[in-house]
Amino acid sequence: MMDSQEFRDRADDALQNLHRRLAIAGDRYGFEADFAGGALAIEFDDPPAKFVVSPNAPVAQIWVSALQKSFKLDWDPARDAFALAGGPTLKELVAQSAGQLLGEDVQL
Repeated sequence: MMDSQEFRDRADDALQNLHRRLAIAGDRYGFEADFAGGALAIEFDDPPAKFVVSPNAPVAQIWVSALQKSFKLDWDPARDAFALAGGPTLKELVAQSAGQLLGEDVQL
């Protein structure tokens, strides 16, 4: 298990990387991403929706609230990324959720 500083570093890197990808893709797909206070908010205009991606240090997870669901991602050393157990990585989960909301394939 990683210590709290290692978690904070990995979570911050993951969220900053995701924010950069979302900032580039936002114009194409019609959403805005804001990274403030350690959390990432993704706001969609049509249809109106908001996703929130935030670290939860006490349990060393990144939590994603999207599509009226909550996802809890753990660090996967084999993929060098936060991911659902046996499922998508953080980037893949956000892209899939955005695609489901928008009705099109979203590439990040």
